[in-house]
Amino acid sequence: MTTLKTKTDNELIRLFQNGHSEALEVLILRHKDKLYTSIYFLIKDKYLAEDIFQEVFIRIIDTIRNGRYTEEGKFLPWAMRIAHNLCVDYFRKIKRTPAIKTSDDRDIFDVLRFTEESAETKMMRRQSHSKILDMLDRLPEDQREVIVLRHYADLSFKEIAELTQCSINTALGRMRYGLINLRKMMTQKQIAL
Repeated sequence: MTTLKTKTDNELIRLFQNGHSEALEVLILRHKDKLYTSIYFLIKDKYLAEDIFQEVFIRIIDTIRNGRYTEEGKFLPWAMRIAHNLCVDYFRKIKRTPAIKTSDDRDIFDVLRFTEESAETKMMRRQSHSKILDMLDRLPEDQREVIVLRHYADLSFKEIAELTQCSINTALGRMRYGLINLRKMMTQKQIAL
């Protein structure tokens, strides 16, 4: 398993195609946080995000097993596209736009914690993340989506443009206006305090 961790995504895919199921486990562990986080920020429901996350990897496994995977060196953007499309399919299925609300469930940032924090630090972090999520929720959907994909999924603007089916300039513009709007909200919150 430790030698598999040093392999590239494409090498892991080839190993999985040749019957090494451990290679798929390494691939999933490598990208699970980015994929889940991007799904969660689009869906805003912890349990539904977990279901969609599992569906993403079921589709990935089926595609690889059937020999249809051809995206050399671009596994993560390809997987992110599958996740994004499944989220869009979900919203089309229920025929409504995503509800803009702050989640009362456990914060995703608590999942990413690596060291034990003091109670005061936990409370301050929870309040800060809650404020950020609240501000993100108040952004227009296209701006929020670009910010989430860029800062939480760590995608390039080219990958974001492909994923959201817009030009790179449009993605950059959405990011710019999203950040301007976030700054305005932060300034208003400071004045309100």
